[in-house]
Amino acid sequence: MKRFYLWGVLLALLAPFALVAAPALSGEVERQTTNVTAIVMFLAFVAATLGITYWAAKRTRSAKDFYTAGGGITGLQNGLAIAGDYMSAASFLGISGLVFASGYDGLIYSIGFLVGWPVIMFLIAEQIRNLGKFTFADVSAYRFDQTRIRTLAAISSLVVVAFYLIAQMVGAGKLIQLLFGLDYWMAVVVVGVLMMIYVIFGGMTATTWVQIIKAVLLLSGATFMAVAALSSFGFSPEEMFRQAVATHPKGLAIMSPGSLVTDPFNAISLGLALMFGTAGLPHILMRFFTVPDAKEARKSVFYATGFIGYFYILTFIIGFAAIVLLAQHPAFFKPEALATDGSLIKEQLVKGLDGGTNMVAIRLAEAVGGNLFLGFISAVAFATILAVVAGLTLAGASAISHDLYASVIARGHGNETTEIRISKIATFGLGLLAIALGIAFESQNVAFMVGLAFAVAASANFPVLVTSILWGRMTTHGALAGGLVGLISAVVLTVLSKAVWGDVFGNLGADGKPVGLIALNNPAIVSMPLAFVAIWIVSLLDRSERARRECQAFEAQRVRCETGIGAEGALEH
Repeated sequence: MKRFYLWGVLLALLAPFALVAAPALSGEVERQTTNVTAIVMFLAFVAATLGITYWAAKRTRSAKDFYTAGGGITGLQNGLAIAGDYMSAASFLGISGLVFASGYDGLIYSIGFLVGWPVIMFLIAEQIRNLGKFTFADVSAYRFDQTRIRTLAAISSLVVVAFYLIAQMVGAGKLIQLLFGLDYWMAVVVVGVLMMIYVIFGGMTATTWVQIIKAVLLLSGATFMAVAALSSFGFSPEEMFRQAVATHPKGLAIMSPGSLVTDPFNAISLGLALMFGTAGLPHILMRFFTVPDAKEARKSVFYATGFIGYFYILTFIIGFAAIVLLAQHPAFFKPEALATDGSLIKEQLVKGLDGGTNMVAIRLAEAVGGNLFLGFISAVAFATILAVVAGLTLAGASAISHDLYASVIARGHGNETTEIRISKIATFGLGLLAIALGIAFESQNVAFMVGLAFAVAASANFPVLVTSILWGRMTTHGALAGGLVGLISAVVLTVLSKAVWGDVFGNLGADGKPVGLIALNNPAIVSMPLAFVAIWIVSLLDRSERARRECQAFEAQRVRCETGIGAEGALEH
């Protein structure tokens, strides 16, 4: 029955592409070739991943299989899957677009995304694997009141997932809209439905292998693109930078800070969010439970850091090379960006690009590799988005089914069949939410939206998680206070910022430009310290009998945390 259902869904999903491909045959030759090539590669990827989902569905029999792929993923495989989960639309499409638009300042996202990994490697990777089972809430609530801490963790996880989903769905919608001429909303629906199929039927096994395949394809494609782009400058980065400065309307300003992040306070706040938010992302932390033991968890981070670091070097090259190479292709720009002789108006380089700056990498692929490589990179970008969205949705569904239903509502007495059924229902609901958010936030830069997700993760999840592992004086009341303060302050400050209050809600100042109620665009520099302070003060003031028992239980937690004794899948000691 599952086989017929999957093929039926596949045909339904491909119908919009077929409808677009037919009229393309009578249009311009260049657009026709682009559409046909991209459509074929899209269909090949979708067919392959649905095949993986069918294979995974037959292997998914228990909650452990659904949430953690049975805990049988190796360190190298998990490292690739983590990289595939982490190298999102924000990394591939957003960062290259930011470097294209702002130059040097666009790299703040690359650096911030990368430097969070040593924190994970040295502070929490092994501890999470030794203490938890399915979700990071297992770790946060290890010695505390299960009901309250898991409820808090589930809520904060869902907020992070919602923000992160926005970026992925916007990137997917823009990509398919540009290539196939579909309405934006229709493109978002296609991605949302595919994601629901992967998670509902294949669980973590299907999600893991989709992420591994996507990581290999993305690293290969980005490498070819960067090498091909550099070849246009005689493989000389110096020459690439020189021509980029001469081509960009901002000139030499693109080689110095200040063109994107305008003041040090916002720069530091963004850096804190990206660095520590990585260690609070539920879909990343969940991956440490897919390996058999803590040793493999550490290997996962080691491999993932190498893959991710290498990829961000490539986005740096792609962004700067695109400044020069895209300017040489007036066909990539809107008609109003061109002069009467058909050449590009220099001042329109950024604003005039057809599809916006989120499509810089896609346009560069066409410039350096023609229609065939454009089709490949488009399929890779589509795979990138689907892999990340599937991981996010699985993390959100797990928070609902495992943390809220199994541990809070059923108080540990529910059965696995019901838990998995609730997770699949939650996946369907999150899919609908992702589609709605993707349509509502169509105009936002995807890297910026991920920055907001990182801010919430750094403020609500990271302080509670790391303090519960490292500080024996922490109590349930302290964790609740810190998590709530971090979550509420991060969300409120985000809503009041110009990016949401002005750009999204449309509130304008006296000059007619979007304006925020506060000057801070990223709240982490305020919200994260507030969370730590709340944890510290409330925990020290808590003199209850429960608090005393929780503090005494820390030594037993620390032994398991450091040695793995008692952990599922731990080595014998």
